[in-house]
Amino acid sequence: MINQFRNLNPINILFLAVYTLFMRIAIFLDLPETLTFDFLEPYTQFFLKLPESSFSPLINIILAAIIVFIQALWFNRIINNHTLMPKPTYIPALIYITGSGLFLQFLVLSPPLICNFLVLLVIDKFLKLAKMPSAMGLMFDVGMIIAIGTLIYFPFIVLFAMLWLSLLLYRPFNWREWLSGIIGFLTIFFFIAVFYYLNDSLNRFLAIWQPLTNKFPTSLQINYKDYLVLIPVSIIIIMAALQLRENFFRSFISTRKAFQMLFFMFLISLISFYTKPGVTVSHFILCVPTGSVLIAYYFVSAQRRWIYESLFAILIICIQYFLFV
Repeated sequence: MINQFRNLNPINILFLAVYTLFMRIAIFLDLPETLTFDFLEPYTQFFLKLPESSFSPLINIILAAIIVFIQALWFNRIINNHTLMPKPTYIPALIYITGSGLFLQFLVLSPPLICNFLVLLVIDKFLKLAKMPSAMGLMFDVGMIIAIGTLIYFPFIVLFAMLWLSLLLYRPFNWREWLSGIIGFLTIFFFIAVFYYLNDSLNRFLAIWQPLTNKFPTSLQINYKDYLVLIPVSIIIIMAALQLRENFFRSFISTRKAFQMLFFMFLISLISFYTKPGVTVSHFILCVPTGSVLIAYYFVSAQRRWIYESLFAILIICIQYFLFV
């Protein structure tokens, strides 16, 4: 299967569509009775009234599948355009769809799933940093994107740290570039603060930022049986890290910096759950775009077919097994 998607053959787009549905067989065969979907955070709904979306469970799951498929193709285009893989391929899209099917909570509409469009946009812009004479406009745009993502899903705000981490990786210090991202972020929330003020609710606006003061949890309540599917994922990630380490200093400097940037973005997406009380597993779909790059790198670079094909087959079997049980 991996060999099929290693080629940049347009027929693979059709195979990816079929594969997207295949990864959702478990939930299609056992549809939940009800599924709720709150597109915006409560503080956003205060000033932006949208009609209630009461999708049936089937429509909800189909829409989620379509979104994942579109994101996978866009993600694949970004990775190929910035030459992060040894050669153009559909492997990134394949891994993205696989990662977006790890847990049942990933298979339905959720704010983090919607925010992955913004994650992909941010990744694309960060990968352009080294090629631009001035990054002020780009960082301003990214600041606004992160602010918009925060309106949809509050933990997205933690990606704000990537504004400066990416500049540290890619560019010499320029205070205007460091400041432009902050201005872009504050531009969105300035108008929101004005709205709250005019509605005599400034105290509610200040309460938006309270989750940032939450203490990072020292223990997590996890049903470990539900996460055994991460064992094959972890094995593949370890092998991918070893493969990347082997080729790291042979790669272009821009490629090295790109993988460093994506690694930090993965960690920030992972730990941002602490800002959302009662966060669910669906939050961690934010880690899929950045995590998929590393795994895709392994499957594109690996030489022994029986090993990488077997690993991928084991991964798919484990995912389907734990989705059904």
